[in-house]
Amino acid sequence: MEFPELGAHCSWPACQRLDFLPLKCDACEQIFCTDHITYAQHDCTSAYKKDVQVPVCPLCNTPVPVRRGEMPDVVVGEHIDRDCKSDPAQRKHLHQQVFEAWLQAEGDDEGDL
Repeated sequence: MEFPELGAHCSWPACQRLDFLPLKCDACEQIFCTDHITYAQHDCTSAYKKDVQVPVCPLCNTPVPVRRGEMPDVVVGEHIDRDCKSDPAQRKHLHQQVFEAWLQAEGDDEGDL
């Protein structure tokens, strides 16, 4: 005798097992059985929202804080563009400043004609 109104089916497509003690993923909020509840077991696409890690800048080896829901790669990239004190990042900023100064100088020269 089956009780379809009790429990819930696992959301993992290959499983769909009727589980009488279903578990809800705290990241994607789907229902899973005990075999598929971890982020890795059901390839959770929302795991980054709950996975709190502090990435380290590959150039200056400084920890870069990441808020919940932000993509670590994007935040580290912004750190490198704005705040990184490493030699390669400083050279990049210097090149940008030189280029901007050159553009301003070129603009000033055109006004003299």
